[in-house]
Amino acid sequence: MAKEKKKKGGFGEYYRGIKTEMKKVVWPTKKEMVSYTGVVILTCAVFALGFWLIDTGVLAALRAVLGVTLS
Repeated sequence: MAKEKKKKGGFGEYYRGIKTEMKKVVWPTKKEMVSYTGVVILTCAVFALGFWLIDTGVLAALRAVLGVTLS
């Protein structure tokens, strides 16, 4: 059985492929981008608040049960 060799392309072919794929990309509008950015910032703030509350609760539990303090 003869093994088929894959054709190796050069850098030029690689970058032509990138250019072709980039033409297929649908970029968001400015309004959509502002909206997406707001969602990301709000999500980060919610998670930060949630982690802070969990951390505060665990520290309060450690203080109550074990008398442990962290400074």
